[in-house]
Amino acid sequence: MDARRPIKVVAFGGGHGLAASLKALRLCSPQLELDITAVVTVGDNGGSSGRLRAERDAQLPPGDLRMALAALADDDPTHQTTVRLMQHRFAPVGNPDRRQLAADLTSTGNTESRTGAPGPDNARMPDSATPTGNTAESRDGALAHDNAAGPDNASPTGNTAESRDGAPAPDNAPAPQQAGAFQEADANPEGMSGWGDVDRRIAAVGGKHDPLAGHAVGNLLLLGLLELMDDPVDALAHAGNMVGAKGRVLPMACHAVGIEADVRGADPARPGDVVTVRGQHAVAVASGHVEALRIVPSSPPACAAAVEAIGDADWLIFGPGSWYTSVLPHLLVPELAAAIVASPARRLVTMNLAADNETLGLSVADHLATLHWYLPELHVDVVLADAKWVGEPDPVHRAAEVLGARLVLAPLAVADGSPKHDPESLGTALVPLLGPDR
Repeated sequence: MDARRPIKVVAFGGGHGLAASLKALRLCSPQLELDITAVVTVGDNGGSSGRLRAERDAQLPPGDLRMALAALADDDPTHQTTVRLMQHRFAPVGNPDRRQLAADLTSTGNTESRTGAPGPDNARMPDSATPTGNTAESRDGALAHDNAAGPDNASPTGNTAESRDGAPAPDNAPAPQQAGAFQEADANPEGMSGWGDVDRRIAAVGGKHDPLAGHAVGNLLLLGLLELMDDPVDALAHAGNMVGAKGRVLPMACHAVGIEADVRGADPARPGDVVTVRGQHAVAVASGHVEALRIVPSSPPACAAAVEAIGDADWLIFGPGSWYTSVLPHLLVPELAAAIVASPARRLVTMNLAADNETLGLSVADHLATLHWYLPELHVDVVLADAKWVGEPDPVHRAAEVLGARLVLAPLAVADGSPKHDPESLGTALVPLLGPDR
């Protein structure tokens, strides 16, 4: 690696995990000069992004792209004001404290759990929030093929996320009586197999829908740019200029994809059966054991700029983030997978601090095993994990060795003990690994 030029880094993922990684990479300066490219998953069908996919046939779900742009934004006040605007969420117009409520939703983003408590940065939350923090999720239509046979070779990993109760409310259902409450409606656009039922939270006030409630301004801005400009890469570049982004944000594919999984035990009434769970949101919260993960279509057109960046990179970084819905989907796009395997870059995997809904019951070693399962040709150079959260290190050492990697342990979590990566600590750990004198 030529120490006189910037180190080219491509980071893969989505949601809060990718945002933490991008913030950490930015904090590697001034020790390292990095040329950062974020490649973002495009399977989100929950909340605001899901509503825009269903109602506007959005080319790409904007929520994860927006979060990546915010993470790379310049620190000067003008750009940060633009970031605050992009992250601002519309609260229900009927709520008397909607301005304060919108500020609260903006400050917390999607980091709150369904009980209102802070969640891990790898948690895949819907791209919306409710004023009460109570976001019961619809399940109708999420499961199919109750008698489907499992694959001949079952995945070595599992998924024991807890199930959720709650039925969908039709679009013409009576509105909740309290002002500002959210009702749910599901939509599965015809012909969009693999999308699953889109999770849409629509505010209803006085019997009328509030179509802006729950949407982030940045999601609507990106939707407009995607409709205005012919190329999503150009649209994201324009949005990046608006926030002074210190790097590029690219989609993994040029169009939204569906995510579906074969899950054993997803239906509590038939725990031994394998069912197909369709849609990123449904997969993220499904209970049971994931035996196979797919994207729909199976060979979407990869973003050409992302393929080029992978070929030119010095480092490829995977994680942290929701394993099945943020990290693994990149390995399922054939063009991206081929580029990742062929790239001369070194590869680093940052492990999650705790399991989220979709990976409850998976060990750290299991997470690494899934990478090998879905892309056996993948070679990894470094696995970075938190010394406190990794547990017994020997199984992780062995799982890393299967990928060709060495395990590096470092303090990565925030100081309050919650399972969230601290960007400053993560950046400190990355500097000696990415630097030319590594």
